[in-house]
Amino acid sequence: MLEDRMAAASPNPWPTAYPEGYAVVDVETTGLSRDDRIVSAAVYQLDARGEVQDHWYTLVNPQRDPGPVWIHGLTREVLADAPLFPEIVGELSARLADRVLVAHNAVFDWSMIAREYARARATPPVRQRLCTIALSKELGLPLPNHKLESLAAHYGVAQERAHHALDDARVLAETFRPSLRTAAASGLRLPLLACQPLTEWAEGSAATGGSYAGIGRQRSSSSGSWRPSRKRPACPYPNPGRYEPGEQLKQGMRVAFSGDTSVDRELLEDRAVAAGLHVATSVSRLTSVLVTNDPGSPTSKVVKARAYGTPVIDEAAFTQLLQHVVPAKPSASG
Repeated sequence: MLEDRMAAASPNPWPTAYPEGYAVVDVETTGLSRDDRIVSAAVYQLDARGEVQDHWYTLVNPQRDPGPVWIHGLTREVLADAPLFPEIVGELSARLADRVLVAHNAVFDWSMIAREYARARATPPVRQRLCTIALSKELGLPLPNHKLESLAAHYGVAQERAHHALDDARVLAETFRPSLRTAAASGLRLPLLACQPLTEWAEGSAATGGSYAGIGRQRSSSSGSWRPSRKRPACPYPNPGRYEPGEQLKQGMRVAFSGDTSVDRELLEDRAVAAGLHVATSVSRLTSVLVTNDPGSPTSKVVKARAYGTPVIDEAAFTQLLQHVVPAKPSASG
C-alpha cells in the first residue's frame, strides 16, 4: 500500500508523543439514543505501531427489544442467553486499559460504552479516544464520504460482514494501521480527545414494561436507567445577545453545539442549562455562540455560524466560561 511504503521510506523516527497502544472498538446497539443498549461488542488490540495483538468479541443481552435486527442480525432468541453488560465489564476493561479507544465516529461508540459502564456502576479504563473520521480528515484522504466502507475501499480492505461488530472492528483496525503510519511519517499530531466517564445515574427505570420484557433474564428491581429522555423547560431569561470574545457568558444566551465533544454532549448541555443558558438545536441569527472542537468542518451549524458572524469557541473555552456566567439583569417589573 502507498501509505505503508511512505512510512517505511520515511527517515523520521516514530513520534515519541504517540500512544503506547490502541483498542479498536465497534459496538452494535438497539438504537442511537442515550437510552439504547449495546447488543454486541468487539475489540482489536493494537500495539504502538498498529500491529494486531489480540481480538475479542461478545454478544450482550440488552434486556430489551434488540432494535434494528435487519441491520445487526441479532434477534431476541440469539441474545436471550448472552451475558449482561455487567458480566463482561471485567473482560472489556482488560482490553481497553491503558489504550486509546479507536472507533469510526468515536463519540458514538464511546458514549454507548460510557453509559453502559455507568449503568453497571463501573468506571471505564479509557482516558483518550481517536475518531478515524477525524484522522482521515487530518490526513486529507480523498474519500467520497466518511463511511467505513469508503475508508475500507481506499485501503483495499475487504468487508465480509458489515454491521457485525467483530468484522467492523477488523476492517477498522486494518484501515487504521496505514493511517497511523502515514500520520507518524509526517509527524502529524493525532486528533486525540479526552474521555470523560459518565457518573450521573437515575435510580428507578424510566422505561419499563414491554420495551424491556421478554428477552431472557429480567433486570433486577434495583436497576436504573441512564438519564431518561426528557424535555427541558424553556430558558427563563431573555437573550442578551451575542457572546463577545474575551468577555463572560450571560444568562439567557443561546448556545449551540456542533461535532464531537470530550464530555458527553448531554452532560455538557445540562451544565449549560443549569448555568442559565438556552441550549439551541440549530444556529440562527439569534444564536449567541457556537461551541465546536472542529471549527473548520463543513457542518451546517458551522457554515451558518460563519454566514451570520456568530462567535465560535471550543469546548475547553466554553467549559471555563461556564464557571462564571453573569446573572441575568432583573426585569423592569421585578
